[in-house]
Amino acid sequence: MKRLRILLGDDHSLILSGIKGLLEHQYEIVGLADNGKNLVEAALHLKPDVVVLDISMPVLNGIDAMREIKRALPATKVIVLTMHQNTIYLQKALEAGASAYVLKSGAAEELLTAVEKADQGMVYVSSGFPVNLVDTILRTRNKTARSALELTSRQRQVLQLVAEGRQNKEIANIIHVSVRTVEFHRSSLMQKLGANSVAELTRFAIQEGLIEGPQMVHDAPPA
Repeated sequence: MKRLRILLGDDHSLILSGIKGLLEHQYEIVGLADNGKNLVEAALHLKPDVVVLDISMPVLNGIDAMREIKRALPATKVIVLTMHQNTIYLQKALEAGASAYVLKSGAAEELLTAVEKADQGMVYVSSGFPVNLVDTILRTRNKTARSALELTSRQRQVLQLVAEGRQNKEIANIIHVSVRTVEFHRSSLMQKLGANSVAELTRFAIQEGLIEGPQMVHDAPPA
């Protein structure tokens, strides 16, 4: 029987190596990516059966990377492997089309179970999250907030980079556009979101799960 082809994305090389070591005995690992942008590019090129990704990745966060992957490759299953126990991340991940949400603090066998369930077309969520919450999210997973729908994928990427504290020139280099184009996107974001400062843009980015807020950075138990 043909082995599942899996692509991995995480900005920590030790974690990537550990995931690869866990999965490669049963599955074909077709590639590794250390940020969301590289992960999307690899997915479009390799067309894997399954993508395992972290949420908190630089350049393009895991949620938006998943949206781009699912838009181009709807049959590809995406498994989120994260430290985040905050339900806002669970909600964003499932709404974006995740087939599984697995906590890094859980047992290694959970990830193997998640891959198996995803391949069967099922949804797997680590224990600890309220079952009724998961059911509610799944029933409404195709409905997203109006504010998020109003932003293009490029605007969401610029928003994340601005909220990460990057300057216009650095953003332009990352997404391969002119500084003037970045300035245009920033202006459009401020107008669309009714924001008057970078701080307000950052607050919106936190609400959308694009970056971590102070209260979310330490939401996982110590290792």
